[in-house]
Amino acid sequence: MKDLFDLTGRIALVTGASRGIGESIARLLASRGAHVIVSSRKIDACQAVADSIVADAGKASAFACHVGEMAQIDAIFAHIKSEFGQIDILVNNAAANPYYGHILDTDQAAFDKTVEVNIRGYFFMSTAAGKMMREQGGGVILNTASVNGIVAGDKQGIYSITKAAVISMTKAFAKECGPLNIRVNALLPGLTDTKFASALTGNDKVLSMALRAIPLGRVADPDEMAGTVLYLVSDASSYTTGACVIVDGGMLA
Repeated sequence: MKDLFDLTGRIALVTGASRGIGESIARLLASRGAHVIVSSRKIDACQAVADSIVADAGKASAFACHVGEMAQIDAIFAHIKSEFGQIDILVNNAAANPYYGHILDTDQAAFDKTVEVNIRGYFFMSTAAGKMMREQGGGVILNTASVNGIVAGDKQGIYSITKAAVISMTKAFAKECGPLNIRVNALLPGLTDTKFASALTGNDKVLSMALRAIPLGRVADPDEMAGTVLYLVSDASSYTTGACVIVDGGMLA
């Protein structure tokens, strides 16, 4: 029987892959045979993850890209086209959340940074990958959104707004790209133990309140997000597009 989770021969770009959920995704996709391009803003951190994957007998390389910068988006896809000639999987996982506080006190700098990475970055990464996928006959795009895109997080207003936009973006791309054999889905993580979520997990009072709302009673490990991503980018989900899969320990149930 065919292994539906086998990614041998596929080229996968994972953004925000130097730590946290992105790193877990990169490691799992490589373990299933993909060549993973590990990307984030800092090349040294990317290279360390790529070297570790290679040391574990996987295939990986590193390329720095700030998805909030259009020139850097152009550069990474020019590199992929020149080096590999294809892109089979794009995981939009890099994100910004510079402000934690009351929505009325959001300043323009925090607003602009969150929007440029979480919305503009995801959009133009997806169009760049999608154009290559259209030429080659198909591919898969996976967006990391958030449960905050469904129920806004307290003191996480602009971040929640951008993640709601990512959910809508996922559905819009899925609808228009389906005829091109490009599938587009989203992962909606709940509270996960990452540096990115440290404003929540590092505050005992906030964490205690959050755990009371999670039926499983604990924070997720980043590795617990990667399995859902593997399903959504593999042939196991070949008839799934426009799906937004919630992985939150039951919080929204």
